[in-house]
Amino acid sequence: MLRFRQRAAEGLQIGDLFRTSRTFTADDVLLFAKVSQDYNPVHFDPRFAGARNFPAPICHGLLAASTATEIGGQIGWLATAMSFRFKAPVFVGETITCTWVITALDQNGRAQASVTITKENGVTVIETEISGIVPGLEARKVLRQMLAEGDPTNKLTDGQQEEPSKAGI
Repeated sequence: MLRFRQRAAEGLQIGDLFRTSRTFTADDVLLFAKVSQDYNPVHFDPRFAGARNFPAPICHGLLAASTATEIGGQIGWLATAMSFRFKAPVFVGETITCTWVITALDQNGRAQASVTITKENGVTVIETEISGIVPGLEARKVLRQMLAEGDPTNKLTDGQQEEPSKAGI
């Protein structure tokens, strides 16, 4: 994820694309439930999941959506709005990939991003539109200092990150 921070320190632009992948475990689901207090049985009980037409308990939608906040956090994006469309369930053990593209950016640092989260088989799980504010000159200066110091807040997760790129390239 260091590369994500480096790109943000350079200055984010329209077309910047970031991608990360995660595979959620049963422990992740339980930890998310503890933090969110969302103990809906659809996440834990196979019988209840079956009654809701799922073959097994599903991951929390916002847990899967947290891959978008993982990228936003790494690039210093300050979210002002998020709109999620949950399209398909994610099950424990499935790998999902979050693709984030900056689609608009004005001179005041207000930006828009389009985010798509997909399964390995290409099925779209979540579509998201995110508004926010990108790091300005002073924040980018601090990011560069943090990177030079080893950046202890740039915690690597078990996710797999790819180099940032320009959309469509």
